[in-house]
Amino acid sequence: MVAIAHPDIASTVQPVVTSRHAAKVFESGDGIRGLQLDVPPGTILGLVGPSGSGKTTAVRLMTGVLEPTSGELEVLGVSPQSFDSATRRRIGYMPQTSVLYPNLSVWENLDFFASLYGREWRSHDALAAALEFVELMGHETKRVADISGGMRRRLSLAATLIHAPELIFLDEPTAGIDPILRRKFWDQFTSLKDEGKTLVVTTQYVGEAAYCDYVAVLADGELLMVETPDGLRRAAYGGDIIDLELTDRPDPTLIERIRVAATAADCRPVGINGLRLVVEEAAVALPSLSAWLGDNGIGITQAEEWLPPFDDVFVELVSRHRNGLEAIDG
Repeated sequence: MVAIAHPDIASTVQPVVTSRHAAKVFESGDGIRGLQLDVPPGTILGLVGPSGSGKTTAVRLMTGVLEPTSGELEVLGVSPQSFDSATRRRIGYMPQTSVLYPNLSVWENLDFFASLYGREWRSHDALAAALEFVELMGHETKRVADISGGMRRRLSLAATLIHAPELIFLDEPTAGIDPILRRKFWDQFTSLKDEGKTLVVTTQYVGEAAYCDYVAVLADGELLMVETPDGLRRAAYGGDIIDLELTDRPDPTLIERIRVAATAADCRPVGINGLRLVVEEAAVALPSLSAWLGDNGIGITQAEEWLPPFDDVFVELVSRHRNGLEAIDG
């Protein structure tokens, strides 16, 4: 599968991140290849894929921690290898591993990270506002060693945001935390986007793709595609999906008639009386198909668009990619 930049991303607005086939390949052969994307300001880009797919390597390229072995990459208009202190202050980076000091209090940790960016961020109001944002006010005197893992992740987020960066990289920010806290994190990320911030978020939880404006799908060290969440579903299945439940079990002749009537790319049985169709646009196909079924005396008990869960979408995309590699190798 060829890596692409989604056409909606490439716009007249100057991208915050631009990558042209950037790659970082280690001696082991691991890494990331074919990073082709543009990230417009004020959006959330999710880097989604299984462990070892290259998500963290991609973030480290964008933050200047790693240098590309090939291709070109610009962040905030410059190469990450050329970041000066002023540019770095415009960026926030929350790594996977904790960089907090366990023997310092919540407040002392945040004050330390604020001090890295200048005196103005160490004011009582600035620190309190950051802790309020991540719902840690009331815990500021507790030692980090004595708070829960979820509270540490929230403190790490506060430390990432304390200097009000405009571009925020979050590497697996929701890893290992409960679903309720994960949802709170995404509510906070959406709030940041609404303030005009740009976020690049890596995650193994593919369902979190629904919260992103654009999703970069990675597998086996390759960027498979960049799409909107709805676009991912269409890419995985070849279009929109309609589920029909008929009153009687359809025979092969009726299945083909229904496929032709719906102008469906595919129509196959599901269960006893059910059919699943792949159409160009469900909102257009459903009314006309329902009318055709009624005109032809074909009884239905249900007709609706089916939105496959993102777990299924990613399994389909990754499986197709890997099957393609096997065919090439064969």
